[in-house]
Amino acid sequence: MARFLRIDGADLLLSIRLTPKAAKESIGGSWQDEKGAVWLQASVRAVPEKGKANAALIQRIAKRLGIAPKDITLESGDTSRLKRLRLHGLAEDAARITEELERT
Repeated sequence: MARFLRIDGADLLLSIRLTPKAAKESIGGSWQDEKGAVWLQASVRAVPEKGKANAALIQRIAKRLGIAPKDITLESGDTSRLKRLRLHGLAEDAARITEELERT
């Protein structure tokens, strides 16, 4: 399993470093912080105002994984670049999700 993904009960927690107002939208690659934690990189065109970038991120992740956006919630990082998303009830799909997110 990818280092930016971990199982929490029946859910998965996904660590993401988001770049809003990007020239192009993407998901892929990783970034390591000063503490050694690994984050999946993502960028969206949406601006970081009133949750628009967060909503765009959730839509993009849901589409990439083939799941409903309602199955993803923002766990932490509302106003930060570093975000943690909870993927509800998807712990059993960890291998497939890792494969999808590591694909560029």
